[in-house]
Formats: sequence, structure tokens, C-alpha cells
Amino acid sequence: MKRSTDRILTTHTGSLIRPPHLLEFARARQAGQSIDNAAYERTLAAAVTDVVKRQVQAGIDVPNDGEFGKSTSWSLYALKRLSGFELREVKGANPFARGADRLRFQEFYNELEGRGDGKDWSNVTRKDAICTGPITYNGLFELQRDIDNLKAATKAAGVDEAFLPVAAPSSAIPDRKNEYYKSDEELVVALAEALRTEYRAIVESGFLLQVDDARAAVTFDRMCPPSSFDDYYKWLERHIEVLNHALEGLPQDRIRYHVCWGSWPGPRTTDVPLRKIVNLILKVNAGAYLIEAANPRHEHEWKVWQDVKLPAGKVLVPGVISHGTNVVEHPELIAERITRFASCVGRDNVIAGTDCGFAQEELNRRVHPSVMWAKLEAMAEGARLATKELWGTAAAV
Repeated sequence: MKRSTDRILTTHTGSLIRPPHLLEFARARQAGQSIDNAAYERTLAAAVTDVVKRQVQAGIDVPNDGEFGKSTSWSLYALKRLSGFELREVKGANPFARGADRLRFQEFYNELEGRGDGKDWSNVTRKDAICTGPITYNGLFELQRDIDNLKAATKAAGVDEAFLPVAAPSSAIPDRKNEYYKSDEELVVALAEALRTEYRAIVESGFLLQVDDARAAVTFDRMCPPSSFDDYYKWLERHIEVLNHALEGLPQDRIRYHVCWGSWPGPRTTDVPLRKIVNLILKVNAGAYLIEAANPRHEHEWKVWQDVKLPAGKVLVPGVISHGTNVVEHPELIAERITRFASCVGRDNVIAGTDCGFAQEELNRRVHPSVMWAKLEAMAEGARLATKELWGTAAAV
């Protein structure tokens, strides 16, 4: 895993906005239409090559495939790669409409999500992922395709290190329901053991493995109240143990662990503070920790690292630009954010990153594509400014 030995390096957290020609296939699939699979595979490979090239041009040192090969979303893609689940249409409450933040700001969320007054959301039809059989991994074809596409793209762009992001056991297939295993505990262990196949294949391919775990922090808002913080803490502690079980035997310096507070542009008044869970985050057997830090509800938490020691040999990748606003951060602000973290954990141990992905689902983006690229370019410029401050004007930039 690269480190910022003579300059501040840059990366991001994974999902990038899909190009229009790739989205045509996604819309067709979503509408239940048949597609030309050969044409899709060609379009996908070309799109990955182009997006890696564009990341390099924007100044990203450690790029990825934009998660272009994943169907649906960063977490629900697992439904196509795991056996044991079936989708059923269920008439009932939207599971994403839960949580203390949504309860307090219900009118805001209704407006944000386009719900008109008087609309009866109790009659919403949605699909639940039901576990009805043993969970096994059967997505090697799709995974190998993503690996091959990224290998070709990085070779063409002259990139010597890249990453592939996948979901943690606690985040894969959120809101899943269990009808097969004796308990949810037994289900999540089986899920972790199945996902181990994916984790190992990525590491063995030569790419960095990034484990995305938005649910690690978001679940606090879902659970409390009525549950207590202690209940949530025990939940998170157990899921980190399960994740480490899935990562067992893999070299830590090839693993990145990403935690955020969810991607949607909400008030965030009920987010769990980083200080209360940072010790658990650092228990994950990873070489780098990517943590949301540009969000205005969490930017102040850089101070946590004044008191919490980053383990020796580990890398901190704080978000220094936001995925959730179309305002492009000024490079000087980005440099300021970077140097704050460097003052706490050391300049060699910081890589500049983003809060979260720019397109958590194929058809769901957080900013305009032109703004996304401007943000990544601003981050690279901010990293250059921080490098001059941290290493001196004579440093290589």
C-alpha cells in the first residue's frame, strides 16, 4: 500500500457517476427490458478504461473502476453474487424512512424525496431481500470481469496501484430478512464466510481491497432510540469481529476500511460521534481507514486524532471533500484540512480522500458529473498545497 512518503497522495472512496452510454443499459434493466449483453460488456470495459484515465488526469494517485461493474448499488450488488436470497414485493413502510434524524425532520425528508402531502406511504410496494437458503458465493464471473477490466485500464493509464471496493458483512444487503438460519447472528457469520471469497480474490488479483461499511455508523441512528448506546456498541463490536473473521489470513497492508455516516444530504443531528466508536474502527484488521471528515457535522472531529493514537504502520484517509454538495471546496481549505490531520498522525500517515462515493446506485448521483471532476481536481491541488507546507517548497509535487 502506498504511503505519503514525500508528498500527500490522493484517492477516493469508490463509486463515481456512470457515463450516459453505460446508464442506458442500467435503465433498460431496471425497466425489465432485455439488453445486448455483448454490447454491454464492451461498453463497460471501455467506460472503466476511460474513468481510470480521467482519475489520473484529475490527479488521483490511487484510483479504481468507479464501481461501474456493480448492478444496482454499492451494497445490493451482493444479491447478484450470493445465493440464498430471494426478492419479494412487500406492501409496507419504506425501511429507509426509519431513524431518529428522519423522525425529527420528517417534513424535510418528505420534501427531499418528493413525497407530496397526503400521499399514503403505507401503501408503498417494495422488495425485501429474504434469506431462504444457505448463503454461498456464486459471483466469481462478475468479480473476475471487474478485476480484468480494472487491470486493463490501469495498464493503459500507467497506474501501479488501484483498489476495488466491496461491502462489509454488516452493510451487504441491508434490511435483509432471515427465514433460513436459526438466528441473525448465524446469518451474518454465513454472509461473512461467503464474502471472504470476494475479499480474497481481490487481494490475490494484486489490487487493494476496500471494505465499505456505512452501516457501522448509520445503524446508531436506526437503533437509538429505542435501543441504548450500549446495545448499539455491542452490535458494532460483534460485526467488526465478524468482519475480521472474513478478513482472516489476508495481509492488512492490502486492505482499506471505509466508514461514513451515510450518503444522503440530511441534517445529521443524531449521528453517532466518531469519538465513541473510533476504538472499534481501529480494531478492523486493515492497513488504512477511510473516514468521513468534510461533512460539516463531522469536520470538527479531526481533533479526535489529537487524543487517539493511530496504530503504527496504519494510514488515515480522511474525507477532505464532500460528495453531498455541489459546492467545490477551495484548494486552500482542502490543504488546511489535510495539514490538520498531518499534525495529529504525521504527514506520512495521511492520504487525502473523499467522504463517500458520488453515485451510491447506478441511477442515483449526489452531484453533477462536471462538479465531481472539479472536486477531485481541487483535492489534488489541495494535496499539492499541503505538500508544500508539510515538506517545504522544494518538495516534489
